[in-house]
Amino acid sequence: MLESTNIYAGVCSSNYAKLDRSGKIGVFVRAAKDGEWKHALDSVQAFKILVHPDNPEVVLVGTNDGVWRSTDRGVSFKQTDFPDTKKEIWSFLVDKRDPKRILAGAAPVEVYSSDDMGASWRKLSTPKTPEHIKSPFATRLMQFAQHPQRPDEIFAALEINGVIHSADGGETWTDRSDHLIKLAQLPHLRDEIFSGNVAEGMLDAHSIAINPNHPDDVIVALRTGLFHTEDQGRTWQNLEVGRFAPTTTYAHDIQVSSSEPAALYAALSISATSHEGGLYCSLDRGRTWQRFDKVQVNGTIMALTLHAHDPAQAYICGRHDGEVFGTQDGGETWQAMPLPGEVQHTFTISCG
Repeated sequence: MLESTNIYAGVCSSNYAKLDRSGKIGVFVRAAKDGEWKHALDSVQAFKILVHPDNPEVVLVGTNDGVWRSTDRGVSFKQTDFPDTKKEIWSFLVDKRDPKRILAGAAPVEVYSSDDMGASWRKLSTPKTPEHIKSPFATRLMQFAQHPQRPDEIFAALEINGVIHSADGGETWTDRSDHLIKLAQLPHLRDEIFSGNVAEGMLDAHSIAINPNHPDDVIVALRTGLFHTEDQGRTWQNLEVGRFAPTTTYAHDIQVSSSEPAALYAALSISATSHEGGLYCSLDRGRTWQRFDKVQVNGTIMALTLHAHDPAQAYICGRHDGEVFGTQDGGETWQAMPLPGEVQHTFTISCG
């Protein structure tokens, strides 16, 4: 399995002038076993990379100009037939019922659908939900989570506008952020940087996941930590991850292992532009956590990836300096795999 795995890292620029860096953007690819990075796509920013779990020849990239696609495991990429130009794509979801059907989430928030494994797209919906926060950038649909037993039921994490829920496969959406806003009145959950709204941190949603062993338990990764719901987002409870990661409660990614569904992984850091972070694992639905990685990152951990069919493989990327780290033996050992040369902000990583 390791011999046939590729790793993909995506690099983009910053929305804030004070964070601008010089360097390369786009997609880098390398073989997981003794490979060297190649700059496979350099003309666009890469916000999200998906290696198709059923066909690793197909790799999708969410960019600042729609979706780009490879059918040769990253050797080459072509822009897809996409209905809107210059649309930022931040997330993908492969439908559990039909692996050819894929959803894409955009900024500003819109949902697109493909029925041919990402070759062509149509606009599915524009969620009509309240604008809770005035943000310096367009609200991003950062991640989808699909209920394993009721596949028409989908949650989505919005940066910076909370959580939305669909009961019809993404055609229509309902806001599920009211209780998150209410929780923001608690002193330790009040957090604002630019909006003047103390609920800003509780609405800064980066990722969302559903444990297939407990499909009604939905966990969202926020600026203020990890929170879960068991009533479709009507109420949320704090998992208090700070008990186990006291200095790193800023959560930017959370994923469930497809090969070991009891295992939940979260990327935790100090802030969006920090110089510290860690990968944590929970085997009890997020109630307790243990540090999983054995590395020292120099940037916020922006993303993690778990191999769809090999539980021994996991990789993380740090925001600064092209940092990529990985384990290929279930966490026993880790190796640094830095991107070559000077790069901008590493935002996404995938493998397959």
